[in-house]
Amino acid sequence: MKINKKQWSWILYDWANSSYGIIVTTAVLPVYFKTIAQADHVSAASSTAYWGYANSFGTLLVSILAPFLGALADYPNFKKRLLNGFCWLGVVATLGLALVPAKHWSMLLGVYIISAIGYSASNLFYDSFLTDVADNKDMNRISTHGYAYGYLGGVISFMLFLVINLTDGFGTLDGTGIARWSFVIAAVWWFVFAIPLQKNVRQKFSVAPTTSPLAGSFKRVFETIKHIRKYKQVAWFLVAYFFYIDGVDTIFTMATSIGMDIGVKTTELMIVLLVVQLIAFPFSILFGMLADKTSTRVGIIVGIVVYFFICLYALNLKNSFDFWVLAVMVGTSQGGLQALSRSYFGKIIPKDSGSEFFGFYNILGKFSAVMGPFIVAIVTQMTGKSTIGAASLSFLFAVGLIIFAIIPRLSKNPNK
Repeated sequence: MKINKKQWSWILYDWANSSYGIIVTTAVLPVYFKTIAQADHVSAASSTAYWGYANSFGTLLVSILAPFLGALADYPNFKKRLLNGFCWLGVVATLGLALVPAKHWSMLLGVYIISAIGYSASNLFYDSFLTDVADNKDMNRISTHGYAYGYLGGVISFMLFLVINLTDGFGTLDGTGIARWSFVIAAVWWFVFAIPLQKNVRQKFSVAPTTSPLAGSFKRVFETIKHIRKYKQVAWFLVAYFFYIDGVDTIFTMATSIGMDIGVKTTELMIVLLVVQLIAFPFSILFGMLADKTSTRVGIIVGIVVYFFICLYALNLKNSFDFWVLAVMVGTSQGGLQALSRSYFGKIIPKDSGSEFFGFYNILGKFSAVMGPFIVAIVTQMTGKSTIGAASLSFLFAVGLIIFAIIPRLSKNPNK
């Protein structure tokens, strides 16, 4: 069955905002911020701390508000408005990063927080639109295509940045100019490829309208929490998801530090990042095909098991070749596991309250990034080896797998 125009428009939003994730959050802004902060006599430790505070604040704010924003989005015609609003907030703030004077590092940090809020909140509504563009039998395929094309879009937009970076803006830019133009690339890329979703995707499911949607949203969230036993399958999945997605996120965020510990150079780490994204493109789609041939449960279990062995393989990391092997293994399963988790969740939640439930999904995804790095840090300090720290993450995948395995099967639909 072909992917229709509405579904391609949804997929393209992942392609659109991937430029922000790889250029702004990962590759450029952290280095640019530390450079200008230290030029203003801020110590390296303090600049790192400020960067951490900014990320924590933005994440915490969106995470706390996610269920309430999601519940608000479940009212008729609200989901698109909220997605558009946060999308444009993120785009404008990303463009604003290029306009902040080079010495005003505190202003740069403030604008970044606004852009991160726009990025994170718009993703909440983007994820919840999955139930509007795909029914249960198509959900695996559409969700995995979203992740796959998101990786590809990130690679292409990052290569545009690399052209400017490696040529010094064709001989016309210094380091500050290169960073600013990278923010322009990310903002324009996000803006242009978000347009199809704005035009072609409509909210299909909603709750009954009310004269007080804001008050109604808070009431519905607290009612859901109060009656969580009605959603036992959803609750247990979120617990399992919390553990294994923590491991996924931690491996990605700690990989650079671990690579540097075993002697991998910075330039090579950048290449590894691009290769992982390229590998994730086809393998995300292959995971969707596997799930449709077997079940979404099988696809998720395969992904968790692969990550479990990735952690064990980390014990043998000694050189650049070993790191490349680990990176390729991550690329094969990263997108597929995340995409199938999203489609699995989309199948088991009530569709008319989908955004509210994706708000809880968003919370677990955000807060899961706390435990994993802490485990790696503690074990690394105790043993003196970051490879053993990485291997300790196998505990998270084991717990997530056990909990997920005991969740009762989803109805009689083999595609779930």
